[in-house]
Amino acid sequence: MVTAKDLKLPSDVDAEEALIASLLVDDDAIFKVQPVVDPVDFFRDTNRWVYEACLALAERGEPRNQVMVAHELSRKQQLEDVGGPAFLSQIVLDLPTPIGVEHYALVVKRDSIYRNLIGTTEQIKNMAYTAGPELEGVLDRAQDLIMSLQTSDKKGDFEHIRHLLEEYLEAPGIDAPDSNILSQIRTGFVDLDTLLGGLKRSDLVIIAARPSLGKTSLAINIARNAAIAQDARVAIFSLEMAAAQLAQRILASESGLDSTRLRLGEHTEPEEQKMLGAMGVLAGMEVYIDDTAVQSIAEIRAKAHRLDRELPLDMIIVDYLQLISGASNRGDSRVTEVSEISRLLKGLARELDVVVIACSQLSRAPEQRTPHVPMLSDLRESGSIEQDADVVAFIYREDMYITEDEWSRIHPNEHYPKGIAQIIIAKNRNGPTGVVHLRFKKEFTRFESLETRQEETSYS
Repeated sequence: MVTAKDLKLPSDVDAEEALIASLLVDDDAIFKVQPVVDPVDFFRDTNRWVYEACLALAERGEPRNQVMVAHELSRKQQLEDVGGPAFLSQIVLDLPTPIGVEHYALVVKRDSIYRNLIGTTEQIKNMAYTAGPELEGVLDRAQDLIMSLQTSDKKGDFEHIRHLLEEYLEAPGIDAPDSNILSQIRTGFVDLDTLLGGLKRSDLVIIAARPSLGKTSLAINIARNAAIAQDARVAIFSLEMAAAQLAQRILASESGLDSTRLRLGEHTEPEEQKMLGAMGVLAGMEVYIDDTAVQSIAEIRAKAHRLDRELPLDMIIVDYLQLISGASNRGDSRVTEVSEISRLLKGLARELDVVVIACSQLSRAPEQRTPHVPMLSDLRESGSIEQDADVVAFIYREDMYITEDEWSRIHPNEHYPKGIAQIIIAKNRNGPTGVVHLRFKKEFTRFESLETRQEETSYS
């Protein structure tokens, strides 16, 4: 039986030598290779030294031929160890053509990742042997190591604007019938979609509010609308609420039944028919809920990647950001941890090309000033949340701060804004900011557009 000790580390020295030989005969080859291959990707040290010499010459704007590379290696006292000028001449003679330099680069990169994978598994094995009771910390570090490998070969590069514009023109608009596969995902609220132009893939959207104002409900309503109207596939990480409770709230919202009575089982036969009809609609949604109460950002990323490989996702909801646990092996402040979490959530949105909606708490600052309208500085443990987010939406309700009698005295000619929620778009990286008004029906845990108010659905 072949064991790990009998196997050689993945490498292709011929591809390495073909790559550096290509650099010696084609001055432009370095610009094709550099975005793909790092010096550490070379298996043989002497080949890495030649590559580093080529990079140094390119950085100074000097030619990368045999004479100049030999001089650079000599200056670093590496020429003789490489094999002298004869080695450089020989690999050039052996090179069939420099045209395939991109192929050589991909082979070198691939084998480097394989070697890193072997090293990573060794690290994980050693951690498992020696970690003792620190299970969560070990799992977090192991997942971080694996995730770093999955993204190590995804270097960005330039793309001609023509290709970007062609993709834009070929893509249907937000209101097209087949817009379920587009970069824009509708929230289902007309005014909000008009202001934002829909939610865009790779964006991090923060929905923030003080307790009991409906941040979870708004996020879930958006998920429901996208899942039903556009067949969007949604993953929900519910750190605060059990999956059964969350499903019950979604059912109350869809059926228009009082959530408290639904929870207590106090519904009439006609109401039960409505409930069964709503369940039929909801059962067809592609919505997946993970209600693990204590999760690290590494666990969330790993689970999201795994589900996305099985069922490509369109949207991820995290409820809520401040409940995500920090890395247990670090002594960072909570502000630093939350900043890292928001950065990695933005990275997750880009990695999977999905919309990530994260609910967030606000500090008590709005309670201590008049008016109580939230501001970006109110984001709790904010750190870099404001910088990482593409969209920040606050929920504000005046009826939570002023009674109807007080309102009548101050605004005698205006209706009391009972149940009216202001959705304040305080940041919109790709468009305007502004305020949208929605109606919040607390008993149904449901938001509705004011002008195009949702009619009570008849399930009979």
